[in-house]
Amino acid sequence: MINNLTPTDEELLQRYKADNNSTHIGQLFDRYALLLLGMCMKYLKNEEDARDSVQQVFLKVLSDVNRHEIQYFRAWIYQVAKNHCLMQLRKKHTRYQEEIAEKHMPDTAALEDTSTFREKDQLLENMEHALEQLNTEQRTCIRLFYLDKLSYQQITGQTGYTLLQVKSYIQNGKRNLKQLIEKQPSHKR
Repeated sequence: MINNLTPTDEELLQRYKADNNSTHIGQLFDRYALLLLGMCMKYLKNEEDARDSVQQVFLKVLSDVNRHEIQYFRAWIYQVAKNHCLMQLRKKHTRYQEEIAEKHMPDTAALEDTSTFREKDQLLENMEHALEQLNTEQRTCIRLFYLDKLSYQQITGQTGYTLLQVKSYIQNGKRNLKQLIEKQPSHKR
């Protein structure tokens, strides 16, 4: 008997990894292209930049998919896209800061501004590194609450955790994040 059911993300991923047939990964891309475009629009606020970012995310997925053990493709590709958008915003912010410094500030002010930006950039890197060290539940809830600005109820609906679990994961995750950041050196070389 032939199975007429639509294959799951995980089945398509396994098939792609097994035979490297781009049809399988293409089906996955088709499923999430609109979702990723919407998310990129949310972050980048520009349709052209968002479309470019979706293409870049797909290229990154193609190059990275065989290097990772992916349990939930939707969550993984969403995180890849979100990280890409955040990096784009960081690059754009850096260019903007440099343009302002070059056009409007004397050299000493530009150096101070660059130093402050580097400190903030280092803090962001430390935060990202610490966030990756949290357990999955805490990391998920922290990201959804602080980065995606979802309410406790929305997180409950998206993750299946109880309201009490969500509150606990966020509270414990914040505490653990603070401890992890405090342990990190302030300047990496």
